[in-house]
Amino acid sequence: MTTDTLAVPVVRARGDAFACGRRHGVERAESLRAFLDDGLARLNRVGTTPVSWATLRPVLDAYRVEIEGQTPLLAKELRGLAEGAGLDADEALLLQIRREVMGYQRIPTMGDCTTYAVAGAAGPVLAQTVDLNGDLDDQICVLDIARTGSPRRVLVLGFGGLLGYLGINSDGLAVGLNLVLGGRWRPGLPPYLAIRHLLDSAADVDEAVRILRTLKLASSRNLVLCDARKTAWVEILDDEQRVSVSSTSMHTNHFLHPDFLAHDELNVFARNFSRQRLEACRVRVGELPPEAGVEAHFALLSRAPIRVEGNGDIRRERTVAAVVLRPDLGELHVRPGDPALNRTHSFSLRASATLGGSASSEVIS
Repeated sequence: MTTDTLAVPVVRARGDAFACGRRHGVERAESLRAFLDDGLARLNRVGTTPVSWATLRPVLDAYRVEIEGQTPLLAKELRGLAEGAGLDADEALLLQIRREVMGYQRIPTMGDCTTYAVAGAAGPVLAQTVDLNGDLDDQICVLDIARTGSPRRVLVLGFGGLLGYLGINSDGLAVGLNLVLGGRWRPGLPPYLAIRHLLDSAADVDEAVRILRTLKLASSRNLVLCDARKTAWVEILDDEQRVSVSSTSMHTNHFLHPDFLAHDELNVFARNFSRQRLEACRVRVGELPPEAGVEAHFALLSRAPIRVEGNGDIRRERTVAAVVLRPDLGELHVRPGDPALNRTHSFSLRASATLGGSASSEVIS
């Protein structure tokens, strides 16, 4: 039974990098202002040690240098976001590095995404849950970006003013992610912005891997990549990366590559749950018929243990969205909030109008 209580706003941004950011800011200004005013983007509601602008500003300055140096166009887009939403530069930047500010020493991680990708005869699929704390269902947004001078267009699912999180591009590349915990978190390019940079810059899995190797990332992460021919997961720990390429890739929140196992900082309870979710994913994906459609993938994502149900504690991760990406078709499908309770919203890079005829990239399903 669906509740249909959650909307999925879509921002269609066209123009240069600054103009794309400004459009994003204008359309999401009220929501972003309220989010920032809610315990500093809810950081002070999920952490045990309060943060303040006084302590954050030196950190923000260090991250700003990294973002401007590694992804200057995203830095311009970020300035546009600030102007459009009526934020100062630090507020807009905090939205991008919120997860890094949160860190992992104080947060008892339990969920945090189950992701799989399959490249087969029926067409490539990347599907995942998005497990986050902070009750971020109300901050979900789809960005449809066509930047002047770029050969490609991107569809990004994000939360709370993020310029990147996960998504697809018009070349047929999809990128998903998982949190993995290890190494030293330091000023660098936030992985969410790195994902957007890959979607802006890469045509396929191989090119995405090459670009990733040139980036200094701020924190540990696993990225799942998918195009029409192959899939891969890329584990990132400090300045090291390990890549596994296959026709099918699956990942949860513990390191899989032998080189990184000894560096895994996930607590034992979370690691056991991560392993449980990975095994459930392997079994369920193996049971899918080759012709499985979008709703079959959502059915897989909507059952425990892959779907992580909330318990009312804002500090605890729960599934705040589930996503099915079809990069060959240019489609992003999302169920906001609890995927067992909400309907599918579909967006397409190829559609210029809804079935009802209004100007949007959303296709009502």
